[in-house]
Amino acid sequence: MIENSASRKEEQKLAKVVVVTSGKGGVGKTTTSAAFAAGLAVRGYKTVVIDFDVGLRNLDLIMGCERRVVYDLLNVIHGEGSLNQALIKDKRVSNLFILPASQTRDKDALSMEGVGEVISTLQESFDYIICDSPAGIEKGAMTAMYYADEALVVTNPEISSVRDSDRIIGMLASKTLRAEQDLPPVKEHLVITRYDPIRVNKGDMLSADDVQEILAISFLGVVPESKSVLAASNSGIPVTLTDDSDAGEAYFDMVDRFLGLDRPFRFMDVPKRSFLSRLFRTQ
Repeated sequence: MIENSASRKEEQKLAKVVVVTSGKGGVGKTTTSAAFAAGLAVRGYKTVVIDFDVGLRNLDLIMGCERRVVYDLLNVIHGEGSLNQALIKDKRVSNLFILPASQTRDKDALSMEGVGEVISTLQESFDYIICDSPAGIEKGAMTAMYYADEALVVTNPEISSVRDSDRIIGMLASKTLRAEQDLPPVKEHLVITRYDPIRVNKGDMLSADDVQEILAISFLGVVPESKSVLAASNSGIPVTLTDDSDAGEAYFDMVDRFLGLDRPFRFMDVPKRSFLSRLFRTQ
């Protein structure tokens, strides 16, 4: 049973900061950030998702609020607008909010101190703060992970993506506030996207077991290769808010595991064909 917000705040005190990160671009970080944040909100947690990809913002598009952006993260940091002015409330889920990135400035305009002040303020009124990190290890990515309590390390099941994710895991262990202050380390969770068990069986793709063995962090689950992800993104809807989506179901499984609930791992095996489909399959 999900606890109510008041009891959670009393127990948790401040919002948890969760960075969604990877070394390689194009693995589905922003899709994961939007889906995971929306999933937490649907589960009853007041959640804000912050876009750290300054200059190349996409989160507002995937969340379907691009026309509502007036102020952004950098406006808040530089005192050009208030946090309340910059936060955009989702129209579909009442306790989901978005803090967009600037599309016109450089990543160097981000300051660690300014981001810290924004996060500290948000922690007083939210349950979860999801930080959508840009790819790589430049300033935007380092700033996104610096204040993290937990991390979703997103990777595709191919060796270059996994190798880059391994480097990010090293950064999480050494380049965060928790590492600097000798606090318990950032808790890392593995998310494997664009997973296709048929290609795994053919040897064209690493298996989930292979990726887990290489990265050796807590496994949250796989997101199957699915047309619903692209369709949802193009429609400006987080995939967890769409109907009849296997990818959306996979993300909800991961949200529940993240919250400590027991969910079976799905979408990792080749679907069994029915008797009729085997009988009438073409040769």
